[in-house]
Amino acid sequence: MVTQLEITNQRKESAEQEIREKTKRVDYNTLEYPIEVIVQKYLDGKDKDENEVFIPDYQREMSWDEDRQSKFIESVILGLPLPYIFVADISGSEDLARLEIIDGTQRIRTLDEFINNRLRLQNLKKLENLNGFNFQDLPLPRQRRFNRTTIRMIQLTEDADEEIRRDLFERINTGSLELNEMEKRRGSYPGKFLDLVEELSKSQKFIDLCSFSKTEIDKRDTQEFVLRFFAFLNNYQNYRDFDNKVHDFLDEYLKQENKSDVDKINAMRNEFYSMLEFVERHCPNSLHIYLKTKNLYKPTTRIKFESITVGIALALRENPNLKPKSTSFLDSDDFEKLTKSDASSSQNKVIRRIEYVRDQLLVNS
Repeated sequence: MVTQLEITNQRKESAEQEIREKTKRVDYNTLEYPIEVIVQKYLDGKDKDENEVFIPDYQREMSWDEDRQSKFIESVILGLPLPYIFVADISGSEDLARLEIIDGTQRIRTLDEFINNRLRLQNLKKLENLNGFNFQDLPLPRQRRFNRTTIRMIQLTEDADEEIRRDLFERINTGSLELNEMEKRRGSYPGKFLDLVEELSKSQKFIDLCSFSKTEIDKRDTQEFVLRFFAFLNNYQNYRDFDNKVHDFLDEYLKQENKSDVDKINAMRNEFYSMLEFVERHCPNSLHIYLKTKNLYKPTTRIKFESITVGIALALRENPNLKPKSTSFLDSDDFEKLTKSDASSSQNKVIRRIEYVRDQLLVNS
């Protein structure tokens, strides 16, 4: 419950002073380009990372499915109002006058896919006769009109520093269904630790043990799993401080560890790989659930993943040469109750399931 504080004149003055101190002037220009030009600016020099309009590393991979892409193309053809694309003029030691895309990567990628005949329209509701078309199937006059359709851009000037750009990226996407929490973190909290999280998330051993699908990898689920591992491993006893709000807990831990020095980053990397080696050696099937009816694996839940991996890492801290006689407790009813899909994320439950795994490993070694 939020306590309502009295709005006094002093508080009003303090609020106004805070606004003045934290308001940053952001200079920008409004531009308008034909689609054909935008796509060309995106493609020319892309293979050498010299394209004028480029996607920064904190943005995600292509995530719109073909239905979503088709619907966007349909909107263009119908002449519906299109959202602005936000870009920023980037200057550096080798000033190529490049424009970093802050918001609009999915739209630009979709335009590239369609114009270059890699997207075939499907499930259109308004222009049903276009279902099955790609760009080259359109009559030439329609192709030209499509290419001439203009999209407006908000271009931040080169005075907008990286902090401003990333802050804008976060604010545009906050509350949006377009980005999940891990994708927003990539744009909002860059640093050495986040780089480590991204590096470890690409480990093939990690991906195989958890049976991540391509879709989950593209959505950066792998990165969130790695972040959860470290956050709960090193800070689970303080989870209550965040009112059991896991995303606030992860965000704060990420910001804190981005300040870590190289030695700590290396130690964390080694601990993660030690945990993976233990899983591979002693409980390779514990991080996924086997679906007998479909003969497929599906990834473990986040709750089960953090319970198993953090419990293992804590046990290894106490006994680096740990060799358990059995890990059958991971299939027990007790563990299932602690980690079932509707299990509480209160601090007491978090501690119980993590320490259950740790203690079972230590007592069975």
